[in-house]
Amino acid sequence: MLTKDLLRVSRAGGGFYPRFADDSRRALAARVLGVYQGHVDHARAELDDALESLEREADDFKLVRGFAKLLKREARFETRSPVDPRRAREAAFAAGDALGVVTADEREQALERAGERLDAAPDAVAESLYADIDDRQVLAEVDPRWDPDELVVQYNLSLAQTALFDATEVRVRSSDPKALVSAVKRLRLMYEVRKTATGREVVVTGPTALFRATRRYGTRFARLLRTVAKAEEWHLKATIDDRGTERAMTLTDADVSVPGVEPVTEVSYDSGVEADFATRFGSLDLDWGLVREPEPLEAGASVAIPDFAFEYRHADFRVFFEIMGFWTPDYVEKKLGQLEAIDDVELLVAVDESLGAGEAVEARDHRAVPYSGTVRVKDVRDALRRYEDDLVAESAAALSDELVPDADVVTLESLADEYGVSEDAVEGKSFPEHERVGRTLVRPAVLDELGERIEVGMALADAEAELDEYGIDDASAALSALGYRVEWEGLSGGTVREREE
Repeated sequence: MLTKDLLRVSRAGGGFYPRFADDSRRALAARVLGVYQGHVDHARAELDDALESLEREADDFKLVRGFAKLLKREARFETRSPVDPRRAREAAFAAGDALGVVTADEREQALERAGERLDAAPDAVAESLYADIDDRQVLAEVDPRWDPDELVVQYNLSLAQTALFDATEVRVRSSDPKALVSAVKRLRLMYEVRKTATGREVVVTGPTALFRATRRYGTRFARLLRTVAKAEEWHLKATIDDRGTERAMTLTDADVSVPGVEPVTEVSYDSGVEADFATRFGSLDLDWGLVREPEPLEAGASVAIPDFAFEYRHADFRVFFEIMGFWTPDYVEKKLGQLEAIDDVELLVAVDESLGAGEAVEARDHRAVPYSGTVRVKDVRDALRRYEDDLVAESAAALSDELVPDADVVTLESLADEYGVSEDAVEGKSFPEHERVGRTLVRPAVLDELGERIEVGMALADAEAELDEYGIDDASAALSALGYRVEWEGLSGGTVREREE
């Protein structure tokens, strides 16, 4: 982005038209680049003077300043002086106070005394006194990411981003809508997807429409244009608040593109409430998978794309999940209208308590999970448990009351996978040909064989090896079923003993 004082727009006919740089401005971009490259190892004041001279020659000083502003971000300035400026000032001012400097000769005497203190020549002290102020800093290097053509492209992108900073709403149609919506969500912008006669458009709420406009939101909003401009074809229409006057601005892929570089501009996903929740939820071993940005849901004349969907691992069943966070009252009302139009899906909505919209969500037949600051995984887990109980009951009812696995030894987890259900669904079944040993089913004949191979006094490690051969990893439960216990010997192991009744 550029600063607002560098915004170049036309308001002809009541519109709002950024004055983009065309190919004829390549030569000017090259000259600005040349000024920077030619002033490496020169003071910033000399660079500024050269740029001001170029501004006077050019027909548009704001364009020169815009190019220079972008290049300044690619430049590194540093302080160069024989003596550290702060130490030079301390020593010189102390000497001046002692001598009572008034005349030029007395100034020289103060510099000499300061030089003696700093072990430096008086001229070196004088040169260092103000070497750290901006004008005297030196351009150490400039390493622009753009050649003149790319600098023009980057300027146009930055100019459009600056214009969008004062937008109240933006409507975008893109040949890559999935990337667009993904970027909107990562940037944590307020949006909706509407159906049109020709497809769908994404409508994004701008920073000036907020109850309290923030620079952070405005910057994120402007950054969205980079993702928009990466699509092969796109059309954007923005409503601009131009110092109290509403104006329309239209941009297309013919106006703005992205130069052939990939700077880091997108807000990191893991900084938001959504990512914090996803990280904590993913660390749990649950029967629910978490899907980011699932398929769109029909919501009357618009389309809703929830933040997540929970997929039950043992059935074709989804619960969609939306997080209502930093939203304006108008946006909350708009979202509630969308929720009311969503039918035939299960939807959980985490609602920031400050919005006071939990009851309104429940009134629309969706489940609300209140939160403050962060979404509690336990609260979401409890909400999912209600669905899970019904799913377990349904899958258990579809199974026979008696299950006869083919294998001699099989865990409940493996058996549940075989039937495509959760462990809870097989938990209450009977197994007439097997005995349950912990979480493992074992045929009696196997237990008889193990009873002959494991004996009192055997080292626990040897007993575990026998059990491993049969695929039994719960040694404690198996030994107990055989009538044994373990006599522990510190942390080094144990011995098999007869269990006392």
